[in-house]
Amino acid sequence: MPFYGGAHLINSIGIYEKAERLVRKTGTNNVLQMANDLGIKIYYEDYENLLGMYTCKWRQRMIFLNSNLEDSMLQMVLAHELGHDFLHRDLANKGLKEFALFDLKNITEYEANAFAAHLLLDNDQVYQLAMAGNDVEQIAKTLNSHINLLLIKMQEMNRLGFNFNLSNVPRSDFLKKVKP
Repeated sequence: MPFYGGAHLINSIGIYEKAERLVRKTGTNNVLQMANDLGIKIYYEDYENLLGMYTCKWRQRMIFLNSNLEDSMLQMVLAHELGHDFLHRDLANKGLKEFALFDLKNITEYEANAFAAHLLLDNDQVYQLAMAGNDVEQIAKTLNSHINLLLIKMQEMNRLGFNFNLSNVPRSDFLKKVKP
């Protein structure tokens, strides 16, 4: 069920299914293991203002990550970059492409965020915690997730047929405060 996002349609079911296929194929939701199993090269560097970047050149898929990221942020950034690998490789094969994490006004960024949310957050866990009466902040803390990633997950779950009453929307600029 695509929804309108700017000038494009986002295929929420397609993104969810691709993320689920990746988890089944690799047998894990550990994004470092996924990237390794897929043959994606990961490079770490002490970038001043960059969390992560994806490119595909000469049929070699590469992700550049800031070496100063704490583990939970590294997982989120890497999952986001894997989203670009699965959804936007054609955009990245023209050279290095810096994608802006959690820029919700950009269709490719939203899609990569949705893919990351599906990789890192399990539908059943989110649903059970919500039905147990936990609010969004409590669920995010329990799942060791950034609240904005959880909100994206819950928005996408609604598009898949769940019925969460979401009064909050993810902030598109929350990572501007994150310093690598």
